[in-house]
Amino acid sequence: MNTMNWIAIYPEITLLVLTSVILVIDLFVTHPLRRLTYGLTLATLAVVGAMQMAYFLGYYLDGQTVYAMQGMVVNDPLGNLLKFFATLSVFVTLVYGHLYSAKRDMLRGGELFTLSLLALLGIMVMISGNNFLVIYLGLELMSLSLYALVALRRDDLVATEAAMKYFVLGALASGFLLYGLSMMYGATGSLDIDEVFKAIAAGQFNRQVLVLGVVFVVAGLAFKLGAAPFHMWVPDVYQGAPTAATLLIAGAPKLAAFGITVRLLIDAMLALAVEWQQMLIVLSVVSLLVGNLAAIAQTNLKRMLAYSTIAQMGFMLLGLASGVVNGNTLSAANAYSSAMFYVVTYVITTLGTFGLILLLSREGFEAEEIKDLKGLNQRSPWYAAVMAIFMFSLAGIPPTVGFYAKLAVLQALVSTNVDLYVGLAVFAVLLSLVGAYYYLRVVKVMYFDEALDRAPIQASPEARAVLSVNGLAVLVLGILPGGLMAMCAQAIVRAFSV
Repeated sequence: MNTMNWIAIYPEITLLVLTSVILVIDLFVTHPLRRLTYGLTLATLAVVGAMQMAYFLGYYLDGQTVYAMQGMVVNDPLGNLLKFFATLSVFVTLVYGHLYSAKRDMLRGGELFTLSLLALLGIMVMISGNNFLVIYLGLELMSLSLYALVALRRDDLVATEAAMKYFVLGALASGFLLYGLSMMYGATGSLDIDEVFKAIAAGQFNRQVLVLGVVFVVAGLAFKLGAAPFHMWVPDVYQGAPTAATLLIAGAPKLAAFGITVRLLIDAMLALAVEWQQMLIVLSVVSLLVGNLAAIAQTNLKRMLAYSTIAQMGFMLLGLASGVVNGNTLSAANAYSSAMFYVVTYVITTLGTFGLILLLSREGFEAEEIKDLKGLNQRSPWYAAVMAIFMFSLAGIPPTVGFYAKLAVLQALVSTNVDLYVGLAVFAVLLSLVGAYYYLRVVKVMYFDEALDRAPIQASPEARAVLSVNGLAVLVLGILPGGLMAMCAQAIVRAFSV
């Protein structure tokens, strides 16, 4: 373990070097759409994504778990798969948001592209971290980049206010997490996740201090996931930020938050699962209640999707909370892989929902109210059908992938044969029925209301193509979910012995 092992971090090095090159080249770009910077950014993401998938498939390191940088970084199948989907998420976001950003004077410089790449680098460092300080450094790199992206429209008071709220509450969450990690270090005497696991397994730790540290760590993770009652920033930031920045926040960072949740709670503290699973259960129940009930009252589509995110994260947490039952880990692989499948498919779906909002927006007009979708079927039957697929998926209606994702988590809960988890499964189903109302309301508006706006939909050819592929992916993965589910299960099983 005491080796640098540079091959394990080639994707991160590649991303950092190419981002620096793009930053310099952009100084000489004068085109208002910054096509050269845009093209180089997409090419960089394609190269990095291909490297990550190659690592996952075993073309490098034989798909094994390898430690690097004196044991502070880990390259494993779980991390490579999460990083691949995070890279894909940023790629799709920039395709959707390119024209939108240009029309709102957000491309005066190349900040949108370089900050997005730096945020992705932070996400990759977070997911790869095998040391508390490395995870925290990645978290701060991602967070600071996203704060700046939210405030990219400097002349927009709403966006500036959203950035301030995001910064203040994000700093509070980071403080919670850092304080919890410091208590974990004090209780176990190590910053390395593997050493913390060994110390807990051997009973060489201060239980009271460690459990209190776990409370702060879970609170910090809940902030980053957007789980209630630590959800205060989500609706305001989603609504106030430029939609391109909203999509960046709603996509890849959720995968990063899931990744560090797995690293800190499962990799480091599986022996304390009884304590942190109770906290996750409370977070999931409150998130399902707050998210689904509050979303019903929303008229702003971005705000509705923000509360939807809170509910979706609550559902995902149920999977993480059901891994250890009565002290055994027999159902852990099933539970954690279902949670991973859920968060990956949620990100794929949410990319499309915000992507359509971006495509419907035009210069001087933000298509962010539910009423702005009135009669979309009359304007574009294809876009209306794609948006309906996304809404059905978020609601968990077959044959979309959202149905299978929910089914996988419910199956993990019910298979424990524990009354508490069976009750939680019933509760989640009932709240999902409530949530179906506000998703189907959007479908009703698109198909049964008269169009208020008949302006032509302006979108780049690549954005139209990616949106179509995005919608078909949600449908195809719902009909044939086995491949992605097997990848998630393989990543979980090969990453750690559960």
